[in-house]
Amino acid sequence: MSTTALETASPGRALRIGLWIAQILICFVFTSAGLVKLLTPIPQLAAMMPWAGQYSEGFVRVIGLIDLAGGIGILLPALTRILPRLTVLAALGCTVLQVFALVFHISRGEAAVTPLNFVLLALALFVLWGRGRKAPIAARQF
Repeated sequence: MSTTALETASPGRALRIGLWIAQILICFVFTSAGLVKLLTPIPQLAAMMPWAGQYSEGFVRVIGLIDLAGGIGILLPALTRILPRLTVLAALGCTVLQVFALVFHISRGEAAVTPLNFVLLALALFVLWGRGRKAPIAARQF
């Protein structure tokens, strides 16, 4: 294989930087949201998110755990290079979660809160595509 072919086959630096930025942003937002949903008393949480007071505490806490798992999973495996394919699965999970969140909020007449869901959906799709196809992270060799 020629040097030119190798250069064009490897992902560009801008793509790799963009993917890391997207992963860090998703990690921050999902981890923060997960911790809030897990640690905030339901009455206080309902003041911030009205839906939280209208569903069972178990449902709200499970959503918090899912958010936390997505936030950790989108960054930690890639960062440590231990099972980095889990980052791709976390990106898929974050994508599915945002689709469900969009449907949930729109069905409740809460379209005003969906712009963040659309941004997170786009970021998760970018990471899913980038880490799945264009710039996968190689697993650490022990």
